[in-house]
Amino acid sequence: MNLDDTTAGHLQELRRGTVVLACLVRLRTPDYGYALLESLNGLGILVDANTLYPLLRRLEKQGLLTSEWNTDEARPRKFYRTSPTGDQLADALMTDWRRIDDALARLTAGDES
Repeated sequence: MNLDDTTAGHLQELRRGTVVLACLVRLRTPDYGYALLESLNGLGILVDANTLYPLLRRLEKQGLLTSEWNTDEARPRKFYRTSPTGDQLADALMTDWRRIDDALARLTAGDES
């Protein structure tokens, strides 16, 4: 395995959890899948549609998202929203994310205290 493959694998692993957190936070305002995909990618949280849609179904099955169909427009769209349980998880993940980010910042600054 070359360095590019190793780097790509670790980047994918790092992004996996951040995409879950980003979806839970972003979907505190209801939206449909494609708009979520565009929003995340626009923010620099790169995710592929083939990854996002199964993730949304999994999060819904876990009770972290709710969904409803909007049939008011020409094309029906499934809108997702973070559930109260998903909201609690997002808060817990953000707290841990900030703790880890702070620790990494101290490590890179050479301050390990």
